[in-house]
Amino acid sequence: MDKQPALDADEVFTIVSHFDRLDAADAEAALRAAAELAGCPVGVRWSDATEPTVWLEREGPARATDELLLHRLRHLLNRLNRAVPAQGATSLRIDDPALIELLLSGEAKPEERARAARLLGLDATRELRVLATSSPGSATRLLAKALPGQSIRTATIGRVGAVLCQSARDTTSLSDHLNEVIVDEFPASAHSERGPWLGIGASVAVLEAPTSWNQAQRALRFASSTGFGRRAIAYERLSLLEVLADIPVERVREIDDVVRINQIASTAAGAAEVDTLEALCQYGTLRRTATELHLHHSTVAARIQHVERSMGWDLDDPIDRFLATFALMLRRVSLSATELAGG
Repeated sequence: MDKQPALDADEVFTIVSHFDRLDAADAEAALRAAAELAGCPVGVRWSDATEPTVWLEREGPARATDELLLHRLRHLLNRLNRAVPAQGATSLRIDDPALIELLLSGEAKPEERARAARLLGLDATRELRVLATSSPGSATRLLAKALPGQSIRTATIGRVGAVLCQSARDTTSLSDHLNEVIVDEFPASAHSERGPWLGIGASVAVLEAPTSWNQAQRALRFASSTGFGRRAIAYERLSLLEVLADIPVERVREIDDVVRINQIASTAAGAAEVDTLEALCQYGTLRRTATELHLHHSTVAARIQHVERSMGWDLDDPIDRFLATFALMLRRVSLSATELAGG
């Protein structure tokens, strides 16, 4: 029988005291500390209603203190998991931005993405969906509320938030549900924070995450940064509109109707008129628009008439109504892309 390596008292004391000092740490800090003590990467996998599975990715021989380190790490992660409020208990995130970025990189080798997924605790047997968001902080909070019991992981890549989600919901159901949650939390008619907007990629095999991430970023440009229209848009539901994502933002800004709408919106009164037009295109009728905006219907009618005169549209005509909706969509794509780029 192989002889087990003898425990070193100093090493045992170092591990015990180190984990004792991690009382107020989060899961990510606990994993970093464990990896530092072990001198090798540490992996963790979470599954509902059970304790986490933890392991060391050590290439050389095992150390005498490895089992002790894993025991203390498992105990700490269990305690952190129990400390999370019930609504978010199964949404505890072990987020390493570098690992998430590696998983989403189209330039990474498949084996590198597989290792990143394993270290992130993702279930390789289930499909993964990637979401892109304009506001990672508020989006994470809303997603924990909207998808109770789902494990989500987030990172900020450039100026866009990336969200990994292994939800079983279909695309239509998920995008509709997330849109409703955002609108309920940040209603368009309220003069308050706009809230996040989301682009939703397709559900793919874990190693195909870069495809879903690219789709999510393209869909994000179509999500409404102005408050009206859809706040969460799935790439799969864009259909023919997806080709618009290939038009350079500079070219969109030069389109005559977009230029003229921006000119109208350059004053406070004009901005209110354009907002009202967006609301009308969303809600369909003057009366419904007036109700949603808490305005008298005559005020809504006057604003719409002024935009019609300025743009040469008759919104009772189906073609002009389509042109107005399309022009507003192009403008929204331009505004969203500019804001995401930090412009």
